[in-house]
Amino acid sequence: MSTVSTVNGGISFWYADRGTPLAREPLPGDATADICIVGGGYTGLWTAYYLKKAVPFLNITVLEAKFCGYGASGRNGGWLYNGIAGRDRYAKLHGHEAAVRLQRAMNETVDEVVRVAAEENIDADIHQGGVLEVAYTPAQLARLKDFHSVEIAFGETDRVLRGARETCERVNVTGAVGSTWTPHGARLHPVKLVQGLAATVEALGVTIHESTPVTEIKPKHARTPYGTVRAPYILRCTEGFTANLKGQRRTWLPMNSSMIATEPLPESVWDTIGWDGRETLGDMAHAYMYAQRTADDRIALGGRGVPYRFGSGAAHFNDTARTQPATIEALRDILVRFFPATAGARIDHAWSGVLGVPRDWCATVTLDRSTGLGWAGGYVGSGVATTNLAARTLRDLIQQDSGQSGPTELTALPWVGHKVRRWEPEPFRWLGVHGMYAAYRAADRRELTSPRAGTDPVAKAADRLAGRH
Repeated sequence: MSTVSTVNGGISFWYADRGTPLAREPLPGDATADICIVGGGYTGLWTAYYLKKAVPFLNITVLEAKFCGYGASGRNGGWLYNGIAGRDRYAKLHGHEAAVRLQRAMNETVDEVVRVAAEENIDADIHQGGVLEVAYTPAQLARLKDFHSVEIAFGETDRVLRGARETCERVNVTGAVGSTWTPHGARLHPVKLVQGLAATVEALGVTIHESTPVTEIKPKHARTPYGTVRAPYILRCTEGFTANLKGQRRTWLPMNSSMIATEPLPESVWDTIGWDGRETLGDMAHAYMYAQRTADDRIALGGRGVPYRFGSGAAHFNDTARTQPATIEALRDILVRFFPATAGARIDHAWSGVLGVPRDWCATVTLDRSTGLGWAGGYVGSGVATTNLAARTLRDLIQQDSGQSGPTELTALPWVGHKVRRWEPEPFRWLGVHGMYAAYRAADRRELTSPRAGTDPVAKAADRLAGRH
């Protein structure tokens, strides 16, 4: 397959129709605020939204290095779903019931995003079709059944397990032997959501300065090349770009994820595939894929390409950064293996982005009451919904700290204040991540041809070494 006609880079396919936005004015010099938010993605914008709605007189400033939605918020797969990184670990640390409360909050978060988007007239192509995760090998089917049982145990009583025939009646994935479906999910257009949020918070009176990279965060100070913003609360909402901040190189690892988008597919292809429910679609592979049927009838599909750049570098994800041809081919192979009817389809766009991965793979939200520094992130790819829960939690933590309210259900969730050790120094970080994904890919290849129902031992070993279980 030739990729000559494929637009490679350009931030993401989600900007193809709308174009790259003109950046708002940078910070004009030293300034003060009640709250300074570093990062103009989902976490930062949702936090500004909920704080401003709760306390309209707050002076809130958002500082963004490029433009709102330049990072993961403008490059992701458009999965608004109820997964949260670290829930099983939180169950071990704080008890099963605490983790159930966290899961329940995530279930409700999907509806909250849909509600606010409708209330604020943000048209983000949202379709609540739920999340369908499929298995197509005996080993994947065993993992899927275990996964389904675990989710039921965490309170998802509305989750449905489907056999091969029922799965293919929903989405005709070649070779699918089973699936699990939850209603707590929706497909959306990432850029329409992030740009709608930015316009909404600006209309509420929040100040947004773009083209303003923050180089260092200290108590009550956010330093930029154009001046320093001083505020009682400084909130770090930088996810995969956290390593660019002074002293934060080993805090969260910037993990790469890559995507492709097909041309709009004809009705004859959709007649073969089905997918009328427009569920977001995933699988049970170790190096998993994620996909959606877009509003204009393309398939946007993603997975891991080059998983990590030496030294936690995220700067290479610029406006023109290109995805490696081998990664595009690998993603297209997944597309055609799932849906042979797409074999002749053109790949219109390919792109990449980074997500934040903590050393224990647990998302966190924190406010240090002694310094006024707060942060949220480490979503490990589940941030489209988790950012909203994080933002409402930061709102409650700040209101509690400032004496405007007491503890809430959100501030009592087990991910609040969680501490995690830093990543290893190089070259151990690079070797570990690349070794882990090489092991996962090898395990996936063996499972494709194996009649065994058990997970490949190499994948289990990789999980243990990575600290994922």
